[in-house]
Amino acid sequence: MLQQFLQALQDSALGTAIREGESLFPWIESMHVLAVTLVIGSVTIVDLRLLGLASRDRSVLQMTAFALPVTWSAFAIAVITGTLMFSSNALAYARNPFLQAKLLLIIGAGLNMAIYHLYLSRGAAAWLAPAQTPRRARVAGAISLAMWIAIAACGRWIGFTLHALP
Repeated sequence: MLQQFLQALQDSALGTAIREGESLFPWIESMHVLAVTLVIGSVTIVDLRLLGLASRDRSVLQMTAFALPVTWSAFAIAVITGTLMFSSNALAYARNPFLQAKLLLIIGAGLNMAIYHLYLSRGAAAWLAPAQTPRRARVAGAISLAMWIAIAACGRWIGFTLHALP
């Protein structure tokens, strides 16, 4: 059933147009890379503040309020463009271990973020200086930073291994 869905997606008019067009895939890929860069950059700003390594003159809440709208907007664009690229060769992408790892890491980063926002960020209004940021928040920031670096690395490897894998 999944195989049939992937085949239908790949054979769709949109998937075919992206795959066979001269410039559509590169434009979509460029938008995807820019969106992912904005996601990782905005997340990194908050993570580095949680770690006390950057923006030490701003509170965690200020950094979060600044970064989250950018993060979510860029993430939406990245999901749309990633889905469009996926549709161009769904069968090969679905079995690519680097895409699978990237998607699992994104889920993990999302869970880390949810845990942080729902539980670990309690009292964040008092974290005005890096020394006041509790260890639990610094750990969440370090995990997030590591995961987004791994997401970027997996993303780069997808294109290099797409046709090399069985």
